[in-house]
Parts: sequence; structure tokens; C-alpha cells
Amino acid sequence: MEQYIIDTNVISDYFSVSISENGLKFMDAVIDSVPNLSIITQIELLCWKTGLDKEKKIKDFLLDSNILDISPDVILHCVKIRRNLKIKTPMLS
Repeated sequence: MEQYIIDTNVISDYFSVSISENGLKFMDAVIDSVPNLSIITQIELLCWKTGLDKEKKIKDFLLDSNILDISPDVILHCVKIRRNLKIKTPMLS
């Protein structure tokens, strides 16, 4: 299967089963391989205010995931894009 980086919103929809049946099947296949997440997604997931059961589920999911760090090259590329396009840095909420 192809590799994907999974966004926080997709994980939220998957855990809450608020996506279509085809979407759930697709995500099952993506997650059954080693899920790829950005370090930002990891931070967002760990900040969720949930009950202990869901918190454990999230932590187990993260343990089974490949967390992609932000390299210095990616940071420099983002700075260049922001300067040229005058866009704001995304904020964690």
C-alpha cells in the first residue's frame, strides 16, 4: 500500500467513526500498515481532552505510528514560502 501522512482531523473522524464506510475501510488499511504522522499531529492528539479510555487508545495509536519530525530543510522551505506569500504560521488550537 502507498504511504500517507495522516492529519489530525482525519484521525479524529476515524476515531469517532464520522466518515463514510469506504473512508473507514481505506483508513483501516492505512492504519494497518505503519501510520505516518507529523510531530504536529502527535502534539495535537496528546492535547485532546478525553477520558482515560480514549487517551490510552490515542497513546497506543501513537506508539504504533511513525512520527515524522520537522527537518531544518523543511523549516527553511516554510520560511521561504511564508516570506514570499505573506501567509501566517498555523496555530495549534
